[in-house]
Amino acid sequence: MVISVMPFRNELYKFCPQCGGRLEKKIVHPKEPPRLVCGDCGFVFYLDPKLAGIAIIPWEGGLVLARRGIEPGYGLWVAPGGFVDVGERVEDAIVREVQEEVWLNVRITRLLNVYSYTGRTTVIVAYVAEVISGQPGGGDETLEARVFQPAEIPWEKIAFTSTRDALRDYLALR
Repeated sequence: MVISVMPFRNELYKFCPQCGGRLEKKIVHPKEPPRLVCGDCGFVFYLDPKLAGIAIIPWEGGLVLARRGIEPGYGLWVAPGGFVDVGERVEDAIVREVQEEVWLNVRITRLLNVYSYTGRTTVIVAYVAEVISGQPGGGDETLEARVFQPAEIPWEKIAFTSTRDALRDYLALR
């Protein structure tokens, strides 16, 4: 089961991670939203977004997409990518995730765009990457990988808005 924690759902956190005291909603700085503050030690518990990266991979005249083998979006298509681990460079995370998901070794060539959406917990950094070696295949979390020509992209079966936006941005630049 995947649990999504939205930044505005402060009620999910009740206790301070430092001392165990009760968290209360308070205004810490004027013009900012209420924050969760420990009533005992004063620790401010900021609810920060998660960072993910995706790769737009042109190959053989098309673009590599992965069909998800996990929720959310089971069976739908995405640009390969995933979450960045603490201490990991975004570019390194994308190279790692592409290898895990679609069995391709890639090199990042340029930043495409950064995507964030109101009410969402994840910020997505999209890069363009070139294939160094490998053949597309399905990894641990992927049912299959496939190269789609631009006219064949299954827009109605794209799992995430960020993949849709990144594909459109990339195709508009060609």
